[in-house]
Amino acid sequence: MSPGKNPWPNRFTKHAGIDIPVICGAMYPCSNPELVAAASEAGGIGIIQPVSLVFAHGYDFRAGLRYMRTLTKKPLGLNLLVEKSAKRYEDRLKAWLDIAMEEGIKFFVTALGNPTWVIEKVRPVGGIVYHDVTNLKWAERAVGYDVDGLICVNNRAGGHLGAESPEKLVEALKKFGLPLICAGGVGSHKEFRDMLALGYEGVQLGTRFIASTECSAHSDYKNAILKAKASDIVATDKISGVPVSIIKTPYIEGIGTEAGPISKWLLKHPNFKHYMRIFYTLKSVWQLKQSNQRGSSYKDFWQAGKSVDTIDSVTSVREIMEELIGKN
Repeated sequence: MSPGKNPWPNRFTKHAGIDIPVICGAMYPCSNPELVAAASEAGGIGIIQPVSLVFAHGYDFRAGLRYMRTLTKKPLGLNLLVEKSAKRYEDRLKAWLDIAMEEGIKFFVTALGNPTWVIEKVRPVGGIVYHDVTNLKWAERAVGYDVDGLICVNNRAGGHLGAESPEKLVEALKKFGLPLICAGGVGSHKEFRDMLALGYEGVQLGTRFIASTECSAHSDYKNAILKAKASDIVATDKISGVPVSIIKTPYIEGIGTEAGPISKWLLKHPNFKHYMRIFYTLKSVWQLKQSNQRGSSYKDFWQAGKSVDTIDSVTSVREIMEELIGKN
């Protein structure tokens, strides 16, 4: 990025080293290497989801990073779900972080836990850590951890979502003085422009990038996004124990969107909630991978946000980025 070239010279674009304040959010299983790299090459920043890279797309983690480096020399980011979990998974996270740092990654997005150990590891070498939050309570915790910025996940997001509107979130969190990124509901130039006008320094997209030529998601998934309206997006706690937004289909209507009473009790119990979330997550990882690869012949199980209202075509990542910023 050359001096004076960036039309959005704010703290976020400086932190990420990018020209366009757009994040291609980490998605399981949709974050295939070609999609992540294309988002960075087009001027934003693609975030690597390591579980997706390794288990959904079959790459050795270091080899996957090096493959992406053949597709773009521009900055890439890494997503780390830092919730307290099984030791084997925590060891794997730490190994992925070490490899990412060795391969030159400087921008990190953490979620679902305390990111202090990530901050302590990356900051001495110039690393930047943004953390996912859904409300004031979790933002206060993240600020206490000394993160560099906040990914503000609102009630229009795909996948894991919050309960508050983008307007309410920015109003509540601007007092912290950190860069705020709007995550949820952005799929066109209008939303991009509106969110920056509200005070966000950038936006994070997921659903819009699934409907791209570079995304390896099954065509049935992409077609489901094109056909869906915002009213078709429903929240379920059956995937990971916390609300996740998906497209309502006959299959979803049949199984329902709420966990049963015993599951809900276990999910709230301090001694069992982590194990229940692991169980739900492992189950959903398999199911999402199957639906992503096999399409609607398996089960209609598509994560998506309310930006589906603005998505009517499958185009390249570069075309998506140009439309977002009003270039075309």
